[in-house]
Amino acid sequence: MLEKNFVCDSEDIRLDHFLTDRFQVSRNQITELIKKGLVSVDNKIVIKTGAKLKKGQLLYVQEVEKEDRSNNMDIDFDVPIVFEDEDILVVNKPPFLTVHPAPSVKEPTLTDWMKAKNISRSTISGDEREGIVHRIDKETSGALVIAKNNSSHMSLAKQLENRTLGRYYLALIDYPLKDDIIVDKPIARHPKNRLKMGVVENGKDAKSAFCKLLTCEEENIELIGAKLYSGRTHQIRVHLNAIGRHILGDDLYGFKSQRVKINRVMLHAYCLHLIHPKNGKKMSFVAPLYDDFKEQLKKFFTKEKIDETINVDNLNNRFDFFSERLQKS
Repeated sequence: MLEKNFVCDSEDIRLDHFLTDRFQVSRNQITELIKKGLVSVDNKIVIKTGAKLKKGQLLYVQEVEKEDRSNNMDIDFDVPIVFEDEDILVVNKPPFLTVHPAPSVKEPTLTDWMKAKNISRSTISGDEREGIVHRIDKETSGALVIAKNNSSHMSLAKQLENRTLGRYYLALIDYPLKDDIIVDKPIARHPKNRLKMGVVENGKDAKSAFCKLLTCEEENIELIGAKLYSGRTHQIRVHLNAIGRHILGDDLYGFKSQRVKINRVMLHAYCLHLIHPKNGKKMSFVAPLYDDFKEQLKKFFTKEKIDETINVDNLNNRFDFFSERLQKS
């Protein structure tokens, strides 16, 4: 059994939907918890599964069925640290590493690694998400910031909301974009496949910018940059799918080509920018590409082109153009 205190980070969402996504368990399990009076919202027991939550409400879940995680879990890996001080930790998350525990996760997570390393973490998001301000999908690699205390967590969470905290992503896609594009389409849980998100009418607002970086005409493969103006689950993958493009290795959202054999989604959070929560300084961090991403790039582009294209100044210039377009619209 597991006790949980946490704050709702979504607006106008059903209680059962929110908890199902939060704990990654079946809807039936969550329904039972609610009907047994084991879920409280703002210190009041709620037994209506369809009760609507508002952002900022405090939830308490008394029991969640879950296998016990060993306190002595074998952590046989390390995570590259990009930056660390007494307030924040920036890491380059490896592919195939899950950020935080969930009932369906059996292997060690980034959170388990931090515990094993005795890294200080904020407590706002509950004991299994200590320090976690934002996350990256399991197969996605790249820059991730951890809050080492509650004051930093609140500052970073606010920056995430107003988008002063953000990342530039790199992705290899299976067909070139016609042009640089902003995709502004609402996202929600896919109505027919609970593992997926989709563009759904009346879903949450979601906006992504994609820019062309390098194109391999012979193979119809393209390296693109991506910037998010909202933070929805699988947002880059969903918005690319909506315009008929897919990230190499992303079988969930439609990548089916046999031309490229690859075992994970070729998506990397390359650069992270934020305002330091204590000193107010604007900071930018680069998470170097992992070898598997580099190997895919080498199949389609020369080293000279790769080195010339993948740098922070180039990405800043490209996405400044989008910012100007959005301000005028």
